[in-house]
Amino acid sequence: MALTPKNESHMNTRPQEYYFDSEGCYITELSNTVQDPQVSIAQARVKPSRTTAWHNLVDTTERYCILSGTGIVELGNAEPQKVVPGDVVIIPPTTNQRITNNGEQDLVFLAICTPRFEMKNYRPV
Repeated sequence: MALTPKNESHMNTRPQEYYFDSEGCYITELSNTVQDPQVSIAQARVKPSRTTAWHNLVDTTERYCILSGTGIVELGNAEPQKVVPGDVVIIPPTTNQRITNNGEQDLVFLAICTPRFEMKNYRPV
């Protein structure tokens, strides 16, 4: 649990339920507010045998922090890479990306964006 000094702002966000995103995965926003413009955190869940849609983010670096399950991540023209719990994938701005769940259980990961995710920066490919 993170502690903050008494004089500092503390936000206690209440994550929404997962919603199915057009990208092909389930998302719940954990932190994405104008009060904290430097970062956003979402949790994504990809069902077995599913692949998210190709996309990229303008002016935004994204990180996938794999929590559970296994997958194959594809970034730009690089060779696809296997990911497992504990892996962190750094995705520079405008890099085409997608991820496939190649396991038998849900692939769950944090999507951490800097600056925070804004839909205006999302581009389907």
